[in-house]
Amino acid sequence: MSTEAQEAVVKQPLMGGLIHACILHHPTLEKALSYRIAAKLCSNEMSMVILREIVDTAYASDPSLIEAARADLMAVYDRDPACHRLLQPILYFKGYQAVQAYRVAPWLWTQGDQDLAFFFQMRISEIFGVDIHPGAKIGRGIMIDHAHSIVIGETAVVGNNVSMLHSVTLGGTGKEEEDRHPKIEDGVLIGAGAKVLGNIRVGHCSRIAAGSVVLAEVPPCTTVAGVPAKIVGEAGCDQPAMSMDQVLSDHSTPK
Repeated sequence: MSTEAQEAVVKQPLMGGLIHACILHHPTLEKALSYRIAAKLCSNEMSMVILREIVDTAYASDPSLIEAARADLMAVYDRDPACHRLLQPILYFKGYQAVQAYRVAPWLWTQGDQDLAFFFQMRISEIFGVDIHPGAKIGRGIMIDHAHSIVIGETAVVGNNVSMLHSVTLGGTGKEEEDRHPKIEDGVLIGAGAKVLGNIRVGHCSRIAAGSVVLAEVPPCTTVAGVPAKIVGEAGCDQPAMSMDQVLSDHSTPK
């Protein structure tokens, strides 16, 4: 990544200040991320210095946060055809930036610092258009492409190696206060605009077509589509979240 950053500065010196501040001035990925998160979320209400101290403390206390950040970075690099360099997600992709900023919020939540966790949620929503409750549990190897208008509720669970596109909602169905949000298992692909509602399970390596409204359990390794969503075939491959193939084959199209 440092080599990519140096090459980018040579190619476009006007980007030198940004690239040095975000990448080249830092000895490790966690230091670069704490700077980037703090720079993005700071405001008149909370300074960049304070935010950076919070993120640095979270990373030092829980090394799994930076392990997840590395897995997320590789997920974006491997799955997003628009990503050609490792520095792109850190500098430019709000999906990656939002997920890394979000990961600090659950750490604060488990430390009992709910107000600060809610502050992170608020600023992530304001800056990135991604609203994830700090109580939600999200695995590693997550790729959120475009990442506009993402909503993930408090009791939602997202497994490892999940891919989703913009305008996805993992929400509830009413005013219930208990376990009320979806459980997304490993390797699931969720298409743009899909809504998954209620305390339902979406089985591993399944695929939710764009624009679908999912109100019932989804078996593993299947494709669902429609409003309300119904099973229309198999998932199409072993790892739909990796392949990012969202085209329904003729034999899978609803009749």
